[in-house]
Amino acid sequence: MPNFTQETSYMPADIRITLNHGLGCLTLDRPQAMNSLSLGMIRTMTQALSAWRTDENVHAALINSSTPKAFCAGGDIRFFHEVAHGGLQGGSALLEDFFTEEYALNHLIHHYQKPYIALLDGIVMGGGMGISQSSSAQSIRVVTERTRMAMPEVNIGLFPDVGGGYFLSRLPGELGTYLGLTGEIVATDDTLYANLADVFVPRAELPALMTLLESVDDHQYQQAVDEFAAPFAAQIDPANSMLAKQRHLIDHHFAHDNVAAIMSSLAQDDDPFAQKTLNTILKRSPLMVCVSLEQIRRSAKMELADCLRLERTMVRRCFEHGETVEGIRALAIDKDNAPQWRPPSLPEVTQEMIAPFFTSAWPDYAHPLRDLV
Repeated sequence: MPNFTQETSYMPADIRITLNHGLGCLTLDRPQAMNSLSLGMIRTMTQALSAWRTDENVHAALINSSTPKAFCAGGDIRFFHEVAHGGLQGGSALLEDFFTEEYALNHLIHHYQKPYIALLDGIVMGGGMGISQSSSAQSIRVVTERTRMAMPEVNIGLFPDVGGGYFLSRLPGELGTYLGLTGEIVATDDTLYANLADVFVPRAELPALMTLLESVDDHQYQQAVDEFAAPFAAQIDPANSMLAKQRHLIDHHFAHDNVAAIMSSLAQDDDPFAQKTLNTILKRSPLMVCVSLEQIRRSAKMELADCLRLERTMVRRCFEHGETVEGIRALAIDKDNAPQWRPPSLPEVTQEMIAPFFTSAWPDYAHPLRDLV
């Protein structure tokens, strides 16, 4: 096993690991797949972060990307599809391991007890959100002008997992409900407005920021980042972002606790944003839009560990049902963008269809995430 506690570098498949002057750095390095997370990457990250957490020689952790196109585009959905069709020996067990270990990694990051700095340049979606959104007071989320962020799971017949129920339900107003039910991609100013990021730094300045962080002597990483980013703050205006401009409509239409009411509210509004949002939701999996709303509402009253345990059951149900496999087929395999959703329309979704997603697949004592607190 590599030693992550020395001033050294290590390069397992798809991740570069370095430790320099007390800064442990994880560089996602799977550019051909937009840094989509594999099980091996999840295990490497967990191993490194766990070792650094208790090592007095490591003062902070940083995660970034080797490619300017993406920080992380999500989980490896092609792997999910291959496993679902029996194309990988031992695949079913590996799929179970993937989600159990990914969600445990999300929990580790959320509660990391040292500064955790995420440089979110390029695409940040799904699983990429799970490894960058932290509830720790010491987390620092840096975005650039090229950041594009989303929780797009409803587009592939899934739900906003990797702790999405937790962090989306805690965004201002109904912004999290809007993002979870539409899967829409938002820009840099939106991420700052919605509290999904902390500071803006131009992409061209990231190397200088890295050099600075590798030279911090007093462990004041937050202060160092804030002072470095301060001269660029005027380049981005969160108050003028799309989410800020549409906030009153988002809060109004997405305040309802059932999808039928949300859709009715949008349908009665002639505003172009409302009509665009209505049409967007109609393209998503009807079942998973309804499941996602229920998830977000429940998660608002739950701690992160319980949210992740719930999501672990939900993802099992998604693959049992087949909605996720069909969504991946249509989006990434056949690329016909014509998923055959079951059921095909929102009015056909019943509470009896939704309920199984919230019925645990395990007794409490056997839940694969039972040890999370």
